[in-house]
Amino acid sequence: MLELSQQMSESVCEHPQAEQMILNLARRLGEVKGKKSYGYLPKALKKQVDEIVDQMERLPVVNECYQKWWDLQCRVSDFYSEKKRQRPPLSQQKEFRAIKNAVLQEAERIRQNQISFEDRDMEDGGDWVDDRELTWACWELRGTIENEELPLAERDAAAAKMEQLAQTGDAYAQYFLGLLYRDGGLLVPDTAKAKHWLEQAAKQEVHAAQYALSRLLLSDDPDVRDPDEGIHWMKAAAKNGNDYAAYTLGKEYLSGKHVVKNSGTAMEYLHQAAQADNPWVQYLLGKLYLLGEGVEQNEDSAYEWFQAAAEQGHTYAQFFVDRMEQQGQLVSPSLLLSATRLLHHMGNIFRDNAPTVSTSGSMHIDRKRLQKLRVKKIALGHKPDDHEEEQNMGGMTMGRW
Repeated sequence: MLELSQQMSESVCEHPQAEQMILNLARRLGEVKGKKSYGYLPKALKKQVDEIVDQMERLPVVNECYQKWWDLQCRVSDFYSEKKRQRPPLSQQKEFRAIKNAVLQEAERIRQNQISFEDRDMEDGGDWVDDRELTWACWELRGTIENEELPLAERDAAAAKMEQLAQTGDAYAQYFLGLLYRDGGLLVPDTAKAKHWLEQAAKQEVHAAQYALSRLLLSDDPDVRDPDEGIHWMKAAAKNGNDYAAYTLGKEYLSGKHVVKNSGTAMEYLHQAAQADNPWVQYLLGKLYLLGEGVEQNEDSAYEWFQAAAEQGHTYAQFFVDRMEQQGQLVSPSLLLSATRLLHHMGNIFRDNAPTVSTSGSMHIDRKRLQKLRVKKIALGHKPDDHEEEQNMGGMTMGRW
């Protein structure tokens, strides 16, 4: 079941019928005042949401995952009953009510024309440095520190020498020392010291240090969080040619999380980042040209950017190339991705509802279900304190809980 839920969370889903149903729901949501939550919706809209959930259930991976979950539940609940239960539609399964609000979330994304990035799997190279820029002493010490085959004492001694070198003003020694304090390992993690040493290197125009410092200051760590200073250093890194910093700033100006939204400025940073042929940047530019966000809407330019990213193996970009070739017309990126994003939500929800298995191999039953089973035992004639002998059913221990 966990493998299926992971497959759902990582797949790209082409489901035009579900997309159209979500679009219809998005149009109706504009008429709803107040909270856009399933429990507050009129009956007619609840019915639309349920139909979308049941439509997604028809996908083979969803149907198989739901069936596995159902079989596991039946192995527990039907132990004291000879009557076999019928699997209800997914929309009527209370354990998966969260899917209904996920449907609403995607419909709202379409209605509000929100941009998304899909870059969870992007390899972040913003803190990469060219070895040719290092002093020999720094390069040698870093090699020792990173060599896990060496004795720990030797690596610890190298870390101590790296700190001594940093104190002499070696910019890259300061940078690597900051990373050591940020990530832990040889040194005890200390975000305050990480900030100090990264800042020393950043002031010496090491763009990787500026980028790493910015990410640290924009993090949720309360000891160092400082969004304004974080944006300052991200801009410095972008100015010094760090394309990952430029990409991050492009996203910041699109989302408005730490800066005032400005799609024009976002496009400037993204075009800078695209010069490094980063497929994630190319993909995002394709979406923006398709939307006409920060730039004049241009389907040909959108297709070119998607194609450039797809040629580098970008899965989402290839998805857009295929859909644009099939449909031959402009379609909202949020709409095209709605079924994919909903499938990802469903994968996470199924994962969170997967029965846990203890180290002894027995299945963990939650307290509420355990109470219901005890009530059923009493109804079948067992005494409340009747401790039956343990019976094992395929790894589940029944009787004593």
